[in-house]
Parts: sequence; C-alpha cells; structure tokens
Amino acid sequence: MRDLDLTTLRMFVSVCETKNIARAAEQHNIVASAISKRLQLLEESVGNKLIERHRRGVSPTPAGDILLEHARGMLAGADRVARDMAAYGTGIKGQVRVLATVSSIAEFLPEDIADFLQVPAHRDIRIDIEEAISRDLVRGLREGIAPLGVCWDAADLEGLTTRTYHSDRLAIVAHPSHPIARLQQCTFAQTLHFDHVGLPASTAVHTMLSRAAAIIGQPVSYRAVVSTFDACLRCVRANLGLAVVPCEVAQPYAESFAMCVVPLSDTWAQRRFALCFQDERRLSPAARLLVAHLEARARARA
Repeated sequence: MRDLDLTTLRMFVSVCETKNIARAAEQHNIVASAISKRLQLLEESVGNKLIERHRRGVSPTPAGDILLEHARGMLAGADRVARDMAAYGTGIKGQVRVLATVSSIAEFLPEDIADFLQVPAHRDIRIDIEEAISRDLVRGLREGIAPLGVCWDAADLEGLTTRTYHSDRLAIVAHPSHPIARLQQCTFAQTLHFDHVGLPASTAVHTMLSRAAAIIGQPVSYRAVVSTFDACLRCVRANLGLAVVPCEVAQPYAESFAMCVVPLSDTWAQRRFALCFQDERRLSPAARLLVAHLEARARARA
C-alpha cells in the first residue's frame, strides 16, 4: 500500500460526513470529478472499496468506516503538528497537551494551569487542555496523543504512572420543593425512589452510579440525560429530577438559583483524581514542570 495522502484523506472524510461528493467538492473548491478520481486512487491504494454510491448520495462501506476512523485520527494529529509548529514560531518554547475529564475541568484544573502560567519562568510555555472521557483519555495517553492526563483514579490506569491530585465529593442537587432537599446528607439508595437527571453512559459519573444501583438492586430512573453539568443543573432547577454532581461544581450554581446540595454519605462518593502519564523520563521538561506544579497545588489544598 502506498503512503496515504493527507489531502485525499481530508476529501474522503468530507465525502463521508456530507454523504455527497458534490457538496464535498464545494468545501474543497474543486470539481466533483477530481474528488471522484482521488477516491478511486485511494481505493486502489488500500485495496478495498470505500464508498457506496446511492441514488441520494454516498455512504462508507464497512472498510470505509474503518478508514474513516483512522483518517480522522491522522488528520487531527497533522493539525496538532501544524498548531505546535506555529506556536513555536511565535516564541513558544515548550508546549504540553493535557487530556482531562469534564469534572477536573469544571472544578480545579483551569485555575491550577493559570497559576502555573503566571510564573515568569513559564511565560514561554503553552498548555492546551482537551476534554475527554476517562476511557478515551487513557487510550490517548497510551497511544501518545497527549503526554499528560487528569482523570478519576478508578479508571483503568494499568501501565501508566500516576500522581495524586485533587479529590471531590459527589452530592445530590435538588429543587427546594423536593423531599430530599430537607436532608443534611443522604445515601444514594434514598434517591432511587425518585427521578434523576443524568449524564451520558460513557461518563465516569454514570458508570459509578450504575454500579452502585446494581449493588443495591434497584435501577436509576432517568427522566433526562444531558451532556454537561450545567444542563443537569438547569433540569434540576426546572424540577425534572435529582442530579448527582460534585459539590464543588454544584455549590456556586445552587447558591445562585436557590437549589439544595445534599452530600452523599456513601464512601464511594468521595472521589480522587490522578495525574497520569506513560513514563516520567519521557515527559518533556515543560510537562515535568507542570506535573510538579499541579502536585504542589494539590498539596496546598489538602
């Protein structure tokens, strides 16, 4: 197989996403026949048919789906190279990409990184944060997509080096009229008689709650499933159900909108986060500085 051409891969991805060769051609400012020719050459190169043509457009074949996933990863990597080189050209002498879970971004990581960048010796270092669920974060570290990750320490971190970071506690957020709102604290089991507002099944919080409910022997009744903590809290404000959210995320919002935060007394509700990476010896000098700074910030908060 010949080396894959990135321009052709971009066109292939566009065709798959638009499901139309003509529209993909418009995006790339070329004629449709030129894209068709590139797709033909790409199919010859990989030795498989990649596109099925239909009356109303096109769709990837099973082989095309496989290539599409790899192509997106390759193009994302090429874009990161371009950004990193552009940053270096403007005077940045060190750069660290951090994969982080939504909880860590919502609670403490941005402030800790901002504090790191305020140090005069770090003025030529650039830190990029990318949100990822724990499963994808760990895979990204193992595949070298990023050198450093921040996630819940109950994730599958086998083979990675970890350092202790912050901790948080999960709580129930309830509308003031809800029966749970009258409690000082509660167990998760006490909430299972009521409707919940949840996060997607791929998130660490959803996984944790599913396991806890299975142990109790009673399912969680989700009235709404949303993608962010902010959306969760807005649903609670509308009295659609209870939400399980870190206290550190819920408290400022609850104070603004007169909602009640009831800490969970279950032992598993106390979560710990870890800094994780492949091997400290393989970290860049900038990444090692960042890890040391984040560890120091965590100790200061303890």
